[in-house]
Amino acid sequence: MSYYKISDLEQYFKHYKKSVREPRKFWGKIAEENFLWYQGWEKVFEFEMIKGEIKWFLGGKVNIVKNCIDRHLSKRGDKPAIIFEPNSIEEKEQIITYNELYTRVAKMANVLRSQGVKKGDRVCIYLPMIPELAVAMLACARIGAIHSVIFAGFSAAAVNARVKDCGAKMIITADGSYRGAKTLQLKTIIDEAIKEETSVEKVLVVKRTGEEVSMKEGRDIWLAPLYEEAEETNIAEIMDSEDPLFILYTSGSTGKPKGMVHTTAGYMVQTAYTFNNVFHNNDDDVFWCTADLGWITGHSYLLYGALLNGATTVLFEGIPTYPDAGRFWSIIDKYKVTQFYTAPTAIRSLMTEDYEHVTKHDLSSLRVLGSVGEPINEEAWHWFNDFIGKKRCPIVDTWWQTETGSIMISPLAYVTPAKPTYATLPLPGIQAVLMGEKNTEITGNQVMGSLCIKFPWPSMARTIWGDHERYIKTYFSDFPGTYFTGDGALRDEVGYYRITGRTDDVVIVSGHNLGTAPIEDAINQHPAVAESAVVGYPHEIKGNALYGYITLKAEGTSRDRENVRKEINQLITSHFGPIGKLDKIQFVDDLPKTRSGKILRRILRSIATNEMDNFGDTSTMINPEVVQHIIDNKL
Repeated sequence: MSYYKISDLEQYFKHYKKSVREPRKFWGKIAEENFLWYQGWEKVFEFEMIKGEIKWFLGGKVNIVKNCIDRHLSKRGDKPAIIFEPNSIEEKEQIITYNELYTRVAKMANVLRSQGVKKGDRVCIYLPMIPELAVAMLACARIGAIHSVIFAGFSAAAVNARVKDCGAKMIITADGSYRGAKTLQLKTIIDEAIKEETSVEKVLVVKRTGEEVSMKEGRDIWLAPLYEEAEETNIAEIMDSEDPLFILYTSGSTGKPKGMVHTTAGYMVQTAYTFNNVFHNNDDDVFWCTADLGWITGHSYLLYGALLNGATTVLFEGIPTYPDAGRFWSIIDKYKVTQFYTAPTAIRSLMTEDYEHVTKHDLSSLRVLGSVGEPINEEAWHWFNDFIGKKRCPIVDTWWQTETGSIMISPLAYVTPAKPTYATLPLPGIQAVLMGEKNTEITGNQVMGSLCIKFPWPSMARTIWGDHERYIKTYFSDFPGTYFTGDGALRDEVGYYRITGRTDDVVIVSGHNLGTAPIEDAINQHPAVAESAVVGYPHEIKGNALYGYITLKAEGTSRDRENVRKEINQLITSHFGPIGKLDKIQFVDDLPKTRSGKILRRILRSIATNEMDNFGDTSTMINPEVVQHIIDNKL
């Protein structure tokens, strides 16, 4: 039987058991039957988890871009590969077929080679969500250069840290970018980021906004003239399975950002496999992941996973509230999107808007809804299900990380029965376990512990760029012999997993282990509450108590705060139990978040515990100004 597509729950269990009992045969068959290889592998995998040494498809030769584009040309050449929806509704969209994408990537690859970029060189890409960003990533992969995409909203200091860490030879950027009603100057940020000595030799500049920018002679080059002159064909580089594909930085709670290194073949095989199964991919689908390509979700599902399956993927430059709060729904209507993959933060934000923004658009094309980035709270899950999916679209609440490369625990659309707030079951090949103190595995159901993976998987990051010791210490030292995710989870009576938050978001109150996510779920059901974050802080009697940071909806701001506090704790008591009641509730205008929408709970925890000397890496924060406001009004 083919392991590539799972059609029902019985088949899922068969495939899962096979993947655990015979992982070599399971992954070897998927890789052999569904991808083009220059040369087969000698061994499916070898590993030593305790040393963080993992290799897949050893000796295999492949190029991921040939699998993303070239192999589709004979059957899908005229099919749309990428649909580009610009920020402004006045600007015309671009429908880029697989044939056109091949030409664009080939020309860009030839430009890179003409500027001295070769296999193994690092290229930092600092571009808005425009076709050139996707093309640049694919062009790097085609010639064997290692791309490192930096979200085009990071500060010059954040860019500088990443460029220096990976030793980038080239930066690809734009004069500027559009974000809602704003125009941002990207080239100016790059100039500031590399004003001192760096490894950067060339800066390629895309003309997007027409802003006047300074161009340093000998270093800065406009892309357009080089691109126009470039040849329209390109021979792809033959890559070893374990050659690095990209470096993607993720922030640490302390110290500099971690450059996670993903390699070629394993990442290719598993992102393609998970895309096909989680999202129930059909050949005529239109897939839309709203994540920026600067994040792992954009890499794995907007781009690589979608194209490896010959799908049509939507690339959106703008924001969900421009020109109005119906923009997401208008795009779904316009392109007849079938799978819509977004973050709980976006869902919660759009829930507060006038429902007319939803009803005036036809969402009947939707087949699958997806959630990513953090556990989705129950209120948001039901709103998404009832008002966007009309109770007919399965919701895949996906759990995974930059480090894992692809989705690890998730319902499979039309296969796994959903349970709100639960990521449900591990995908085939993912041996999830809950670990307790003294490195002991917690068996059985209705239990809670630290979420670990006890067997390697193809798409996992292989190291932290330039610092393998940090990689070992971060992921393989807490529970030797397993990969430690840093997350806590509970396993219910049927074996479904629910992510309870980072393990330091599991607070021990009066001897009880309390995951903060279920408490936040209860709080968020209050009609006046927009969003919440709960952390622990030291308490003289309980050991720890709970501190809640809460933002209110517009209609809640006029209400008596003390009454709202009482009602919130009553809700927690009824939904979770009195042990989960908050000792302190601080109402805030906003919560500190990363640019991908994750709440920075470690900063809130530092404020609650009066440990405010070092907030760790804050380069990913979208709203740093809120931190001081929270400190100033601390209870």
